[in-house]
Amino acid sequence: MSASNSAPSPAAATARNGDRGKLRTSLGAAAGTCVENYDFVAYGTASALYFGDVFFPESDPVVGTLLAFVTLGVGFLMRPIGGAVGGHLGDRYGRKPVLVGALLTMGIATVLIGLLPTYAQAGIAAPILLVLIRMVQGLAFGAEWGGAVMMAYEHAPRRRRGLYAAIPQAGNPLGIALANIAFLLSVNLDSDLAWRIPFLASSALIVVGLVVRVKLTESPEFEETKASGQTVKNPVATVLRNDWRNILRIIALRVVESCAYYLTATYLLSYITDRDEGDRGIALAGIVIASILAVGTTVLSGALTDRIGRRKLYLAGCLLAVAFGFPMFLMANTANPVLIVLIYLVAIGVIHAALTGTQAAWFAELFKTNTRTSGASLGYQIAASVAGFAPFLAVLLAESFDWAGPAGFYVVIGLVGLLGVATTRETWGPRERAAAEEADKAELLVAGRS
Repeated sequence: MSASNSAPSPAAATARNGDRGKLRTSLGAAAGTCVENYDFVAYGTASALYFGDVFFPESDPVVGTLLAFVTLGVGFLMRPIGGAVGGHLGDRYGRKPVLVGALLTMGIATVLIGLLPTYAQAGIAAPILLVLIRMVQGLAFGAEWGGAVMMAYEHAPRRRRGLYAAIPQAGNPLGIALANIAFLLSVNLDSDLAWRIPFLASSALIVVGLVVRVKLTESPEFEETKASGQTVKNPVATVLRNDWRNILRIIALRVVESCAYYLTATYLLSYITDRDEGDRGIALAGIVIASILAVGTTVLSGALTDRIGRRKLYLAGCLLAVAFGFPMFLMANTANPVLIVLIYLVAIGVIHAALTGTQAAWFAELFKTNTRTSGASLGYQIAASVAGFAPFLAVLLAESFDWAGPAGFYVVIGLVGLLGVATTRETWGPRERAAAEEADKAELLVAGRS
């Protein structure tokens, strides 16, 4: 429902004030995204720190790291498929069932990783099983995002949708923080428990997330669309046919955020650790502190877009990314603990958080309700599939150009984000904000007369 064409109707109060359970829905969606990100990011951290030795021990160190990052990327390749499936189900049958099913699937896959035999125990079967389970993780994670943010967006008041849609996005850094806390606590263990415990510990988070999500109500906008007979038989095909340009725009916008995160949290973690094993704990601590900061920055960014629009804030985030690529590696090369932590505070706590806090509402507003989950999910997850190979490409670039290769890569993806900003319309500019305010006043006036 757009602010510009809304009029007094039975749904007017919901559009103006949001659904009664709007905050509970946003927090419930955030609980699930927290768990999903814990599970998915735990794999990235384990790839950087352990999996090269545990599952590919016969390779030399560089090849082992490359192979570990390739298995990381396999999960990302599955995310567009998960996004298509989750988007189809969410637009056709409702957002809620997708949230519950995706979380349960991801949880089971993550616990299974914690139970896997190593290469020393099972030979080639170990990395094969790892890749298969990683594929399941990718499917579940791809299906998760669209349903979560659309539920929050569609329950929210129309003039505060940036804020409410950003709350599930804040579950991302919270899950990242919890995953890295788990690895930080287990980093001094000398056995396989150092990497197994974080995966097994996710089972507790899964139970909490499922309990919260099962209690959520379905999206009022989806229910209205369904009741009016406006759902489409094949939302994925429909959005690809009618809105493929917006999908491409989302890919460009999303690539900068996703690649920048994995270059920092996964590749840079490996880079810092390889230079000095003793800095592993410092880097992990930096990621944890930055991720906790990012929870607040994400929500504040979403709220800010309700006041100034989506496009301006995203532009600022992309410009910061372009400017920070080379300084980030120069700071890492000093091996100064304070500067290492500062890298993560800027890259994750500010740049990444500002971008993720803006995405949910902006991406949702580019599509109609009956194809919204499909369109936003496809663009979001296709970009994520590219980002999954960012650490792998960074390793190859570093082999040829030393640290300047990954630094230049970071700058280039910032430029791709700027291209996305330049080609994507503002969905919540002064005109849309003024129209929403007028609609609210008109509906309040009608309500007062009735």
